[in-house]
Amino acid sequence: MYPSDINDKEWEILEQHVEQGAIGRPRKHNIRTIINAIRYIMRGGCQWRMLPKDFPPWKTVYDYFLRWRNSGKLEKIHDMLVKEVRKMAGKNETPSVGIIDSQSVKTTQKGDL
Repeated sequence: MYPSDINDKEWEILEQHVEQGAIGRPRKHNIRTIINAIRYIMRGGCQWRMLPKDFPPWKTVYDYFLRWRNSGKLEKIHDMLVKEVRKMAGKNETPSVGIIDSQSVKTTQKGDL
């Protein structure tokens, strides 16, 4: 167990978005373990090849990460989680106002006169 592992409550939310039906061959590795491995890499900042041996092989984990990233699945999961957090905080699912903060910096212009 690592600090980056998802807990049971987090898994309940994520499971429906990453589990697939009975199409294709059975999985060799537990999908929750794959997610934990991806989170380990993302939170720890280590290289894929340095993934501890108690996770599935790094190439397998990396393949899942690439497929989910390229298909847009990671972005969809992120957007879903943002909406859930906003609802839990008593806010609308999507923000109704956007604020842009810009800073003006005075510069000294040098040039030929």
